[in-house]
Amino acid sequence: MATATKFDYLEIVQKILNLDPKMRFAAIIDPKGNIREAIMKTGKTSLKTQKEEEHFCKQVAQRRSMRKEFDRSLGKVRYVHVEREKVSQMVIYTKRNIVYFTMEPEMPIDTKIRLITRIKKITSEI
Repeated sequence: MATATKFDYLEIVQKILNLDPKMRFAAIIDPKGNIREAIMKTGKTSLKTQKEEEHFCKQVAQRRSMRKEFDRSLGKVRYVHVEREKVSQMVIYTKRNIVYFTMEPEMPIDTKIRLITRIKKITSEI
């Protein structure tokens, strides 16, 4: 029987938050939408209640499975970027998990793209 690699999800979300001062929140979500680990950056206040956050993460997982329907014709999703008035939301799909993180919305798009690239490297094995 093969043993599953054990990941330190807390360390991973901390690395993500430490990439830039404008990062707000980072979470690793399993394919069913359960939060494996999540941290709000110190000094930031959550825009959602814990219940809303859990519900949102379930929806993120559902959207992943819905997007898979188009992988054959359009290719796999590289990342999802939602720009809101109060926050920028990003989602990256790894082999076994979903990485969800938020940042301040006024961050320049080229900075966001660099962060996405760095986060993909940090999370490539999970």
